[in-house]
Amino acid sequence: MIDNIDRSILRHLQTDGRMTATALAGKVGLTVAPCHRRLRDLEAAGIIRGYRADVDPAAVGLGFEAIVFVTLRQVDRSTMEIFENRVADNPNIVEAQRLFGSPDYLLKVIAEDLPSYQRFYDSELTSLPGVERLTSTLVMKNLKTNVGPPV
Repeated sequence: MIDNIDRSILRHLQTDGRMTATALAGKVGLTVAPCHRRLRDLEAAGIIRGYRADVDPAAVGLGFEAIVFVTLRQVDRSTMEIFENRVADNPNIVEAQRLFGSPDYLLKVIAEDLPSYQRFYDSELTSLPGVERLTSTLVMKNLKTNVGPPV
């Protein structure tokens, strides 16, 4: 179980993952040593899964986004495992969820522009194992991304 101090640590780190332990301790009302211990405990427990840079896709030439709904021909363990491994290995698929009901999967794909997305769709998405149907929806505007869970 995490307490209110742990939740405060998590809130601050979701806003600024590069915050020093000293600055974090000051924000949550602890001295550095107990704050650092709590931080290590949150990491060891898997509550904090890692730290990474939040890169703006458009700033690196990948400003086109599509949401792709995938329906598989058959949903068996082998097909799903192969499909999920291929999705996980593809760098242009930046998010993927397995869904209950229909469709079976939701993928978020980034590309340079519409022509490059079409090439990706034709060469990569259609070759994913077990795919029966792909339905794409183009993203007009991101309203909220990478905010993390409320803590």
